[in-house]
Amino acid sequence: MLQDFLLLVLAGGVVGYAVGLTGVGGGSLMTPILLLMGYPAPVAIGTDLLYAGLTKASGMMVHHRKGNVAWRTVGLMAAGSLPVTMLLNFWLLDSEFRELPYYEKLLTTTLGVMLLLTSVVVVLQKRISRRMEANGNKNGNSEQRRDIWTFLLGILLGVCVTLSSVGAGAFGAAALFLLLPKLPSVRIVGTDIAHAVPLTLLGGAGYLYNDLVDFELLLALLCGSLPGIYLGSHTGSRIPETLLRGILVVALFALGIKFIFFSGH
Repeated sequence: MLQDFLLLVLAGGVVGYAVGLTGVGGGSLMTPILLLMGYPAPVAIGTDLLYAGLTKASGMMVHHRKGNVAWRTVGLMAAGSLPVTMLLNFWLLDSEFRELPYYEKLLTTTLGVMLLLTSVVVVLQKRISRRMEANGNKNGNSEQRRDIWTFLLGILLGVCVTLSSVGAGAFGAAALFLLLPKLPSVRIVGTDIAHAVPLTLLGGAGYLYNDLVDFELLLALLCGSLPGIYLGSHTGSRIPETLLRGILVVALFALGIKFIFFSGH
């Protein structure tokens, strides 16, 4: 038991270190690692959702105090994502639906697709950011149209995050760069984190209500990831970011292919 707990703490530390180094990798790495360790998909996703909400909450408060959260945008996304999450929690986590033969395949395939999309976003994120900032003054989109797209983005993130625990990080931030090219990068990140906290906590609460959260696993991940994030954020400057992101992209892409085509359900 102690050996298993320490192994989970180590896994949390590795993921936390990756997040501290690159700013990417929380759900994108944690859920695949838990699946590879043999946890059922619903337990891996549900536990990771609560883990993500708890670890991002402190980041949200920091960004809020610094004025780096566009709360109106958070509200528009949450108006789309939170109702969808509640609906999916009611439907997908129903005990009868969980007995269907394709249930876990649905979760792992959604995870695989999101991992592939995240790997592409990590590659293109800086290019997207630069291009959107350069074109920001040329965009003539009305505020009303932008609000509609922001609301629709929330719906998309609600579906993706609830089904896979992936999407509230790099994927959501990249979409916000496209929608809000005039917003400074630090406010994009702060806004994305502020939306991710209620989304992941609500999603995780649905899994928790249906006894699909492993508290020993959650404790181990928190014990490992919190110091891991601290160490990663303080040593990142010594390691080439290009190398780190390259490794992350390859890992995400390979895991995406595995869970789409080679998950055994």
